[in-house]
Amino acid sequence: MNGALIEMTVEGLKKRLDAIGVPDDLYSLLIGGFPNEAYCLIKNGEGWEVYYSERGHKSGVQQFVNESEACEYLFEELKIYAGKYICPTSHLKNKKS
Repeated sequence: MNGALIEMTVEGLKKRLDAIGVPDDLYSLLIGGFPNEAYCLIKNGEGWEVYYSERGHKSGVQQFVNESEACEYLFEELKIYAGKYICPTSHLKNKKS
């Protein structure tokens, strides 16, 4: 191994978030706009932007020059939510009628 760091992509970020159990409704990847109470990652011109969207407003906007830095930042923000949310009806999926 040559010691080079592996660059994270949006696809890789999605896989990592899924692997640790971060709910999909807590983030939006490459869609933009203003989903309610969600972290967003978008390509913005030549760079990348991560922000929190709530009630039609952006807050905590962070700008990045490359995809990997933006993805790493968002992963660090979201990993605290790993496995903390359970669908309230998930217990019903395995029950027979």
